[in-house]
Amino acid sequence: MKMTKTLLASLFAVGLLGSAGAQAATWCESGKPVKFAGLNWESGMLLTDVMQFVLDKGYGCKTDSLPGNSITMENALGTNDIQVFAEEWVGRSEVWKKAEAAGKVVGVGSPVVGAAEGWYVPRYVIEGDAKRKLEAKAPELKGIADLGKYAEVFRDPEEPGKGRFYNCPAGWTCELDNSRMLKDYGLEDKFTNFRPGTGPALDAAVLSSYKRGEPILFYYWSPTPLMGQVDLVKLEEKPGVDNSVSIKVGLSKTFHDEAPELVAVLEKVNMPIDLLNQNLARMAKERIESPALAKIFLKEHPEVWQAWVSEDAAKKINAAL
Repeated sequence: MKMTKTLLASLFAVGLLGSAGAQAATWCESGKPVKFAGLNWESGMLLTDVMQFVLDKGYGCKTDSLPGNSITMENALGTNDIQVFAEEWVGRSEVWKKAEAAGKVVGVGSPVVGAAEGWYVPRYVIEGDAKRKLEAKAPELKGIADLGKYAEVFRDPEEPGKGRFYNCPAGWTCELDNSRMLKDYGLEDKFTNFRPGTGPALDAAVLSSYKRGEPILFYYWSPTPLMGQVDLVKLEEKPGVDNSVSIKVGLSKTFHDEAPELVAVLEKVNMPIDLLNQNLARMAKERIESPALAKIFLKEHPEVWQAWVSEDAAKKINAAL
């Protein structure tokens, strides 16, 4: 009797594993593509291209990416119009929170550990820079709560009676968060809420001001190429504000449930942040397109990505490279 129970249990376990494997194979074998959010910031682009290459070459999946802003993409993830959001900043998006609470999306893994975000100013604004003969314009500036006293320092050229805060581009999740913070800190009347048209336009504004040694106040985040190019100070937030950043691979619930073999790969994806920042700086400096950089990364760092995939998939990916 004991043997029969054991045998039944073993067969049941094998059956379960077999059905999970069949489901996983079905997603790609049936010709259904794995659709990725076409993220438009550098780290998001690189992570997306790396994941697409791994699933395409290692697991025989058709992959695609659909462009759009992060809020649109998060909504599409909730309806399974896309399946993978490679760099989801969990906990900072109301769209994500609602979709997760409704059981429509699932966050897995830790593709980036050590990320940061906040409001920044160049260090010379607070400390000056003797080499560049720059005087400290706001020596007492420590936190966002102090900014009301320094609107004149960050004067908006189009509205000289106010300072200018460089927000995220419209349609990014962070743009809504930052707009709310301007209000919460009582800065709406003292600063214009300036939204650059694109991420590169924000970078250009920061680098241009930095080269000229001019004050600039802006939201930014890491991992990014810019963080390796300029010396910045992150302004403190109110005590008790949780500044921790958690980044997950966002998946539609449908995909999560129907493609366990692929989920097992995506939940292992992790790029060490220093290595990621180095690659992003290289992307900017050498003007390498993200899909090309993804292949370079995979060629140069098998020790990183081979831990994500099966032995068979690793052979196929290496052959494709």
